[in-house]
Amino acid sequence: MKFADRYQQFMKEQKEEVPVIRLSNLKAVLKNCEIKDMHPKDRNTEEDCDCPVCDRTFFPSILKDMSVVVNFFNKRAQELLYSHLASGFKKYILRLKRKLKLKASHENMIKEAQDLVGYATITAFAIQKILKKYDKVHCSKKGQRFKYQAQTMKLELLKSPWLLELMAFHINVSKNRDERKAIWFVDFSLHKDDEHRPLFLVNLPHSIELNLDLTCPICLDTVFDPVFLTCSHILCHMCACSVASVTIVEGLRAATSAKKCPICRKGGVFGGAVQLAELSMLLSRSMPKYWKGRLQRERQERIKQAKEFWESECRSFLE
Repeated sequence: MKFADRYQQFMKEQKEEVPVIRLSNLKAVLKNCEIKDMHPKDRNTEEDCDCPVCDRTFFPSILKDMSVVVNFFNKRAQELLYSHLASGFKKYILRLKRKLKLKASHENMIKEAQDLVGYATITAFAIQKILKKYDKVHCSKKGQRFKYQAQTMKLELLKSPWLLELMAFHINVSKNRDERKAIWFVDFSLHKDDEHRPLFLVNLPHSIELNLDLTCPICLDTVFDPVFLTCSHILCHMCACSVASVTIVEGLRAATSAKKCPICRKGGVFGGAVQLAELSMLLSRSMPKYWKGRLQRERQERIKQAKEFWESECRSFLE
C-alpha cells in the first residue's frame, strides 16, 4: 500500500473528522509543474530553482494545512494532558466536559493519547514526503528549507513539546509496555545509558530515531522540573531561569528576547517555554531517590529567591 493511501486510511479510522494535509491537491500542483517536463539541459539546477506557479500555490497551501493540523493537535493534546494533571473536583468536571465516563476514563485516555501520537507522526511523515517530492521535481532544496522554516514557526510536529508530553503521559498511564506498541509504528520508552543518565528513546518508521538526552547542560544532572524551550532544547526550570536572568518568582515569561539558549545560542527562546509536567512525573517515578533529594534542594533555593524578590519589591515600593 502506498503511503498516501495508508495516510488516508489512518485518517478515516479516526473517531471524528480531523484536519489533514491535502496530499492529492499538492501532488496535482507538482504533476502540472512545467519545470519537470523540461529537458535536463534547460533546467536551472541552482539551489534556488524558480517556479512561480508552484511557489504561488504549493507552499501557501501546505502552510495553511500545517497551521490547521498543528493548532488542532496542540489543542487536543493540551486538553487531554490538563484533564490528567488536574486534581480533585476540577479533574472530575474536566472529564465530564470531555464526555468521558469515569469507569472507562483510563482506557479512553490511553486510546486518545495513542490516536494523537499516531496522528502527529504520520502527518509529519506526510509533510516530509511531499516536500521531498517537491525538491525532486524541481531539483532544488526549497522543500528542505521550508521544513527548517516550519520549525521556527513552531509547525514541526516531531519537534513539538506536546508530542513529547503525550508520549510521557502514555507511559505514565499505561499498565504495561504492550499498550504502547499499539501506536502507528511508533515505539518510545525511558532508558538509562551506561553512565545511568536517562534517555528518552523514540523509534519511528524507516529506522528514524529521536533520542532525547535528559541531562541538563547547565547543572549536568538529570533535568528537574524540565522546560521545553522554543528552540527544542530541554533544561531544568531553575537552570533556565538562571540563564534567562530571571527569578523563579518572575518566571521565564519575564525573560527578554536578548537572552539566548546556552546550546544553540538562539535568542528569544525562554518566553514561550513549555513546562513538561508529564515528563517530570515520569522521571520522578523512575528516579525516586534522586528526585526526593533534588526536590529538597530546589525548595530551599526557591524559598530563598522568593524572599529576596519580595524584599527587593518592598524596598522599591518604600523608596
